[in-house]
Amino acid sequence: MTIKVLIVDDSAVVRQVLSQELSMQSDMEILATAPDPIFALEKMKVHWPDVIVLDIEMPKMDGITFLEKVMAMRPTPVVICSSLAGSGADVTLRALSAGAFAIVEKPQIGVRDFLKDSSESLVATVRAAASARMDRMRLTPGPGSSERIRPKLSADEMLAAPGAAMNVPMTEKFVAIGCSTGGTQALEVVLSALPRTSPGIVVVQHMPEQFTKGFALRLNKLCEVEVKEAETNDRILPGRVLIAPGGKHTMVVRSGAQYRVEVKDGPLVSRHKPSVDVLFRSVAKAAGRNAIGIIMTGMGDDGAHGMREMHEIGAKTYAQNEETCVVFGMPKEAIKLGGVDHVLGLGEFPRIIASIYDRQMLAI
Repeated sequence: MTIKVLIVDDSAVVRQVLSQELSMQSDMEILATAPDPIFALEKMKVHWPDVIVLDIEMPKMDGITFLEKVMAMRPTPVVICSSLAGSGADVTLRALSAGAFAIVEKPQIGVRDFLKDSSESLVATVRAAASARMDRMRLTPGPGSSERIRPKLSADEMLAAPGAAMNVPMTEKFVAIGCSTGGTQALEVVLSALPRTSPGIVVVQHMPEQFTKGFALRLNKLCEVEVKEAETNDRILPGRVLIAPGGKHTMVVRSGAQYRVEVKDGPLVSRHKPSVDVLFRSVAKAAGRNAIGIIMTGMGDDGAHGMREMHEIGAKTYAQNEETCVVFGMPKEAIKLGGVDHVLGLGEFPRIIASIYDRQMLAI
């Protein structure tokens, strides 16, 4: 199937470069380009695209208003490609809430070179967008990776593989969650359903560093549990959700009978920072069977190896099913590696999380 792409950007340079890079792909066709949303809507009356690549700041109509119109008319995968993606985190979160599939940050200067260097990442994002389940997108939109394709490093770059884990039953237990594309609203669905008495949770959601603090604040207003961006030495406590900050890795460490998080810099692992593989491996090392792991909607395979390590050390592991994922990438890879105990729908995770202290419940 040929993916028909519409590019909407007021910069002639951006339209030209994006058209060149995407049209080089045998499975992609540039349906049209437009300098503003009004012109784009006229084009769409004749031919509707499979994927829209959209700037945010444009004349006549801003990108978010256009995005909302598209989602109201005919939900279509939209990849935001904007210089505001970095400096305007609030604006970008609004785009994600409105149904944007992914975010690609472009710099204020050097746009031509950046787009050429990042073409592999953009192509991968457009392909994933074309296959997204848009019937779920309004419930679970999520960001893509703004990083160019790089050598795929493993969690070995950050910490050694788990050996003898702390498997003695402890009073304190917690949940580790990993997700990417589709994860922002999927997390909202799960976390907003939890009571304040829920176990502590640590989350890696693939997001650039400018987004995670605002994302955590937004969730904190919507949920009974406390939600905050993780900081080194934050304790994992019942009723608290720690969101891994963008641009850093988050790891769990054991301190006596308590669990805390450590936030530190490092290379991209599984092409991401924060990386789910790093979080899950640290959980396997520090907590063993005293934690459970959940992997949800997202592109790629980050978290698949870490989840297998959690599974092998005795932790219970769960993956979101294909029927409720926007992109069944990360859960699919974790299942293929044999690291998943149970595959569940999105709506079942609040029950699993709330029952972490009930061994009988976790056995199903």
